[in-house]
Amino acid sequence: MLPTGTTLEAPQWLARAAAHEERARTFGEPFVQRRMTGAKHPIEDFLFTYYTQKPGQLYRWHPGIGVALLGEEAQERADWKFYRAVQTPDGPGLELDIQKFSESRTRVTEFARILLRNTAQRPANFSCFGLHEWAMAYKSELNGIRHEYLPLRLGASGTDQVVENHKIRCTHFDAFRFYTPQAVPLNELQPTRDTQVDLEQPGCLHGNMDLYKWAYKLSPAVPTDLVMDCFELAWDIRTMDMQASPYDLAKWGHAPIRIETPEGKAQYVRLQKEFAQRADVLRSKLLQVALSLPIAPKH
Repeated sequence: MLPTGTTLEAPQWLARAAAHEERARTFGEPFVQRRMTGAKHPIEDFLFTYYTQKPGQLYRWHPGIGVALLGEEAQERADWKFYRAVQTPDGPGLELDIQKFSESRTRVTEFARILLRNTAQRPANFSCFGLHEWAMAYKSELNGIRHEYLPLRLGASGTDQVVENHKIRCTHFDAFRFYTPQAVPLNELQPTRDTQVDLEQPGCLHGNMDLYKWAYKLSPAVPTDLVMDCFELAWDIRTMDMQASPYDLAKWGHAPIRIETPEGKAQYVRLQKEFAQRADVLRSKLLQVALSLPIAPKH
């Protein structure tokens, strides 16, 4: 992260912006092409359909707080939201207008501060084994399959048996809310939006994927490099999450993580812990940004 009061000459920041766009298009362009043809991908579409940031927004590079962009090219951002003209010792430039950003994003900033801090302070739970995806497919003969174009690896009855043979203790509301009606009472917890800040814990795959959501919701205050780090973590987690799901992804070249077996559970936990370590670092950086933002007074 660049220190406050930094100025970047045009060749510097244009090179960074170009490198970021190339990095982001690696993920975004295949999705755009699939949308044009009506094709679907159960893993790679998720970050562009479940989350609200679209590829074009992801391609835009932002330096973050306290960095002024110099040169004529920077004037193209004069009309971009939350940018303002400034006079620096190195000449005129454009930077993030923290005051306007604060006035517009106070509620999300406050919530992100609480959620990120609370999550970081809790012990991680590594015994869920990704059963949230199985609970979403429970009793599929009655409810249908959420991803109708994906076959169930163990069939409907085999999927139901896995659910019934395990304790399910999902802490993440945005996973729990997609449970089938019959699976809801099987969860040991009953998460709600109001209890999210009390239940979120750093081992949760979905909670760690959501670091990407908080990164882009706090953009352009969050440097885009950090947004992309969160995006790539979410991409990797989504891959593992679906490999451990009840769906057969052989058509897309992904072998299953068989969480119904001891070997599969061990593999799941090992990967989950690796993701949690990556997420801890990113969560800390996001919290630093959120804490550095002023909170607009309530009227």
